[in-house]
Amino acid sequence: MMSTVDDRDKSRSEELIDEQKSAQGIQKDQDVTQISLSNRGLSRLVDLSQYKKLNYLWLNGNQLRTIDALGENYRLSELYLQDNELVNIKGAMTRLTNLKILMLQNNQLTRLEETITEFKYMQALETLNLSKNPLAQDSEYRYYTIFHVPSLKLLDRREVKKSEREDAAKLYQQDRQALMDTIAFGRRWDAGPLQSMRDSPLTEPLNHVDNRGRMDQEQRRQLSELPGRTNRHSLMQYSHCDWSKAPKVEERRLNKGRCPEDSAQIVTVRFR
Repeated sequence: MMSTVDDRDKSRSEELIDEQKSAQGIQKDQDVTQISLSNRGLSRLVDLSQYKKLNYLWLNGNQLRTIDALGENYRLSELYLQDNELVNIKGAMTRLTNLKILMLQNNQLTRLEETITEFKYMQALETLNLSKNPLAQDSEYRYYTIFHVPSLKLLDRREVKKSEREDAAKLYQQDRQALMDTIAFGRRWDAGPLQSMRDSPLTEPLNHVDNRGRMDQEQRRQLSELPGRTNRHSLMQYSHCDWSKAPKVEERRLNKGRCPEDSAQIVTVRFR
């Protein structure tokens, strides 16, 4: 039954597009720059990939739950999807990098991080509306969105202020900075001759150092006889963090009180 409804709606959307082309005197798909399918009760759409020059698309006021018809419409600059039943847009908009206006209010989107990830390549996106979605109830929603979509000027019909950008940067950069503070990037590891000897399986530790930290003559002789002594005198330490292991925003909310460095994987390499 669902397949029959989907096929019917696809055919219906195709007919509506043909009617608009005829009314505008357009014969070729490549000449179509705008399509309006608002308030038609559609649950599925015909593939729109053939409309390569499509700039404006109205799909608001339907019953769409997913979007899978926009994979090749790279020129889209305005997309209106408000007042539908969308539950997921993952993979649907990643290629729409020229979008300037995107309306998604009054849908059923619940996953904040997954949804915002769709917009990460939209460097021209200035107007976005996600209000009246469950994800908009998230306490971090506005700051999270502003931080991850830096081109925004208007979010949910409210101007994005400079102070909000600054607060968002502090909120989401502090976790990374806290993790960075635990890592020594190219920092000299304080391992002098005595520490090197303690770590070495070739010798026993030397403990006879005077109160000024200097070695006596016997200690100097032992050090000079130690193989690779000059190479062990100074070591360098480099630490690398696997950011994919760092907790994401949803994980932080579920594990309050945990520091980001508790979950991130840090690999440390020491070399001469």
